Amino acid sequence: MLLVLVTGLPGTGKSTTADAAGRALGAPVLGHDWAMSGLRPYPEVQAALDRMGWRGHREVGWSILWALARSQLRLGSSVVLDGVARQPQVAGTRRLATEEGTGSVVVMTRCVDADVHRSRIEGRRRGIPDWYELEWANVVRARESWQEPEGVDLVLEASDDPEHNERLLVALLLSRGARPKEGGPEGGGEQRR
Repeated sequence: MLLVLVTGLPGTGKSTTADAAGRALGAPVLGHDWAMSGLRPYPEVQAALDRMGWRGHREVGWSILWALARSQLRLGSSVVLDGVARQPQVAGTRRLATEEGTGSVVVMTRCVDADVHRSRIEGRRRGIPDWYELEWANVVRARESWQEPEGVDLVLEASDDPEHNERLLVALLLSRGARPKEGGPEGGGEQRR
């Protein structure tokens, strides 16, 4: 089993990479935005989160993801986490893997070229119920304050060939002892939760 964390700024191919890892491992993919979208229909919960600010939003989201990941690991399943993880979330994910006696892999996606990054943000529609699409101005602020986490196992550039990036990802997972589901990397089925 592996606990895989895919991090990076929005629009850098993070969810695409997480889905590829999920397919390769036949593992559930747990997305931060998906988890938090489940709380948005409840005004009282949303008001409490708003009082906590962005740091509180982030901490609540990662707490949910880690609890769900722990339950899947205890069932004997690898798990893929998809979210904008900073150093504390990377450390927390590694700690969770250690506590559950499994290996961990951290993959970071990035997009060095701001024009390419902008086109990726402006062209995407994720369709997460009760969630919102980011504006480029939000991502610019995130780019200015983003500090890449340390201890990342693989960095993938969004402007590189997607098939090449997926081969690098699968090779890393296999090198860490992951066993793809029957049928190989293409045969596994990812589930987004």
